[in-house]
Amino acid sequence: MTNYVSVGNLQIAEQLYDFVNKEAIPETGLDKEKFWLDLGKLITDLSPKNKALLQEREEIQKKIDAWYRDHNNFDANEYKEFLKEIGYLEPEVKDFSITTENVDDAITAQAGPQLVVPIDNARYAINAANARWGSLYDALYGSDVISEENGAEKGSSYNPLRGEKVIAFAKDFLNQHIPLKRGSHVDVTKYVVENGNLKVKLKNDETTKLKDASKFVGYQGTKEAPAAVLFRNNGLHFEIQLDRNDPIGAQDKAGVKDVLLEAATTTIMDCEDSVAAVDAEDKTLVYRNWLGLNKGDLTATFVKNDKEMTRVLHSDRTYLSPKDDEFTLPGRVLMFVRNVGHLMMTNVILDENSEEIPEGIMDCVFTSLMAKHDLLGNSRYKNSQKGSIYIVKPKMHGSKEVAFANELFNRVEDMLEMERYTIKIGVMDEERRTSLNLKNCIYQVKERIVFINTGFLDRTGDEIHTSMEAGPMIRKGEMKSSVWLHAYEKNNVRVGLDTGLKGKAQIGKGMWAMPDLMKAMLEQKIGHLQAGGNTAWVPSPTAAILHALHYHEVDVRKVQDHLAKENETYQDEILQIPVAINTNWTAEEIQEELDNSAQTLLGYVVRWIDQGVGCSKVPDINNIALMEDRATLRISSQMLTNWLYHGICSKEQLLETLKRMAKVVDKQNENDPVYRPMADNYDKSIAFKAACDLVFKGKEQPNGYTEPILHRRRLEVKEKHQVKS
Repeated sequence: MTNYVSVGNLQIAEQLYDFVNKEAIPETGLDKEKFWLDLGKLITDLSPKNKALLQEREEIQKKIDAWYRDHNNFDANEYKEFLKEIGYLEPEVKDFSITTENVDDAITAQAGPQLVVPIDNARYAINAANARWGSLYDALYGSDVISEENGAEKGSSYNPLRGEKVIAFAKDFLNQHIPLKRGSHVDVTKYVVENGNLKVKLKNDETTKLKDASKFVGYQGTKEAPAAVLFRNNGLHFEIQLDRNDPIGAQDKAGVKDVLLEAATTTIMDCEDSVAAVDAEDKTLVYRNWLGLNKGDLTATFVKNDKEMTRVLHSDRTYLSPKDDEFTLPGRVLMFVRNVGHLMMTNVILDENSEEIPEGIMDCVFTSLMAKHDLLGNSRYKNSQKGSIYIVKPKMHGSKEVAFANELFNRVEDMLEMERYTIKIGVMDEERRTSLNLKNCIYQVKERIVFINTGFLDRTGDEIHTSMEAGPMIRKGEMKSSVWLHAYEKNNVRVGLDTGLKGKAQIGKGMWAMPDLMKAMLEQKIGHLQAGGNTAWVPSPTAAILHALHYHEVDVRKVQDHLAKENETYQDEILQIPVAINTNWTAEEIQEELDNSAQTLLGYVVRWIDQGVGCSKVPDINNIALMEDRATLRISSQMLTNWLYHGICSKEQLLETLKRMAKVVDKQNENDPVYRPMADNYDKSIAFKAACDLVFKGKEQPNGYTEPILHRRRLEVKEKHQVKS
């Protein structure tokens, strides 16, 4: 049972109320009593608008469902006109450019990787915040980028043969991006700073310089024996670290012990898809961690290899310029925070009618309150140098919902005594109605937008749900080559460039979902830069280091300049529904698709429901670890729902598949001491019942979202087992 405190017209969970009063509000200059009364007025004013927008979603979906049922074969222009009539397709606004101001350089001037991390896990959040810099040697040595062939296995202790391959890779990186006028970095015996330049001595005693002297921007230590030399290429920094007393440096002619890369420039601290926060206890943990990040005092203590370790935030990095002027570079990423979408309701706070309030309103107020400490300097470290707060807003449908987010941000700024447009917004282009009206959506937040991105998984889930009545969808694997998807990805970049995001905001690309397959990522993810993205999601700090290599290879600014000259429109292609023209799949092909989606779904759901893990590496049916969150769950559940609805499989076949795959998932988790098997008793496994709900009740879920079922079932587990976060 939740204990509530009554304040004005609100009932607030006691745990959250005490935390906010004792930890969050102090040092902000805000009056506690006024804060809660202002919150009550904000909720009273905006909750009905939130509710009306959700009702409009439902009404539009009902009209689309009915239209599909009445039009088995339809003309594309007829379909488009129908979507205009019901307000799904909006009249496009006139041309404009965004006017966002006071945006940090990590967004405007640097292209680089972006992490997304569950903020309810303090250790992961700190690791992500510290992922601004990382060891190239470590990233290469521990990943499959370096082959284990010919004696180069990782092993349990250092392998010199593997180390040689790592060093060769790193020296090649140096030769590519800071080439010498003569010779190779392989042959360097000494790096020194002389008369404001980097002088390099080769093994033949010849002295040379960089081909482009401007890339040398600083050093640490002394000029004669620097501890590190710093370079900048395509806006990103990296260091050659030097120490002849280090075990690795002692083996190198020049004493190079490592190459340190500026890696993740930004990180999204996530309150949404990657967390399982369902009650006051969970939400207070989320907010407390975010407060700790903004005050710079968040720590995480854990045991690794029988040793107790504590993670803390890294300090900034200090250098001397070539002219010996001291300067610093950020030691941590620039942090965004992702709030939940408009759909979610929460009983953490109840309104004047004792009804749940929109969780997105609550998130905006409290994440902004925590971030105010950074603005006021109540922090060990600075997040935003420009005095801004960065909130990513997901799962919005069309420009009315974006306009509502803008109104909410205005109200929160007033409530927290902030200047207008202090709170910046990231708009996630992950719903079909937003994709088709992206220009209008950006227009509604043109004074505060700093980020747009694409997300294949959520976007596909919405694609399937929106067109559920149109027919059976193509197989999940075929979606990546579908016409609508390629058009959607191109349209996001085109609209972003047309509305002036270049040099002012991030145009982002989606996640690399296979954290153990870094060689494949290095081969493929460069495509995100070549498509015009100046940031893209990665699943780990190691992946951020390796993906940073792509930003040295590709100058995204030049790519965007080239793309800005194109003038194509993609609306017709985006509207091409991925319905299977030919459903003559064999029984084996159908079962393969069912097995794949059911196993993925169960593998994620069982951890979410039973353990409160919102994002993790989940082995797929082939035991390849994939990063799973609610977006992956949405596409898998909606795919199964669609095929069941259109008779590609029967309910009996699908239930049998789920039960059989539950045994597979149980086997994959048999070494987890806190895991609860599903197959022991399907009728009593709340996790298994949640998975069944997601599939068999998938058609009636709003926009195919998984959160309502997950939250309800997680609360059931917490009550049954008296679970503590």
